[in-house]
Amino acid sequence: MTELLYLKDSYLRNFEARVLKAEEGRVVLSATAFYPEGGGQPTDTGTLIYEGTHYPVVKVRRKGGEVVHYCEGAELEKGNMVRGEIDWQRRYTFMRYHTALHILAKVLFDEFEAVVTGNQIGLEKSRMDFDAAKFDRSLLPEIEAKTNKVIARGLGVKIYTLPREEAFTRVDPRKTRIDLIPKSIRDIRLVEIEGFDIDACGGTHVANTREIGGIKINSFKSKGKRNKRIEVVLI
Repeated sequence: MTELLYLKDSYLRNFEARVLKAEEGRVVLSATAFYPEGGGQPTDTGTLIYEGTHYPVVKVRRKGGEVVHYCEGAELEKGNMVRGEIDWQRRYTFMRYHTALHILAKVLFDEFEAVVTGNQIGLEKSRMDFDAAKFDRSLLPEIEAKTNKVIARGLGVKIYTLPREEAFTRVDPRKTRIDLIPKSIRDIRLVEIEGFDIDACGGTHVANTREIGGIKINSFKSKGKRNKRIEVVLI
């Protein structure tokens, strides 16, 4: 099992861990701060360092209880102690976008009872798909302004884990289908934007909404009668 350090501290940029497995450029560590691709958030990249040699980490995947770091040409063996360094600018951009999308999702739900159906975070832009009975392009300036107003409030962002039953009482089931989380998962990780929103999430986030800066709605598409897509960029 790999200890998932990013779940406890989104700001952790480097760490030390022991190699559990290493073969054909795939390295499994005892612990990692590298975020493996999932939930619409891309993989972290960075470097593993052993005895002064740097091995670039080009992607990270979670497989069961292990996190696999893909490092082509890495000459590592089981038992080696390595230092991991995250590509911080990449990670921090994803953190800003991820928290921004949580705010946007809550604004859409509060104003239009819209439910998120998908999202994808990127370095240059991010998108959110949502289901809404009544929504058109004319509403975009209002949505953008309300999202930025929340961002500018400088709300604290807390991350914590609660037992499943207690977490169910904190999250609005109309907005987030927390009941779809496998029953085998007994502890639920929550992201709380203080005084505004609580949601279940396994991604990385900023500690204060003001760190986001702001967002601009870049494009809008209707993907069907109810399904819509908003694309945003950070400003």
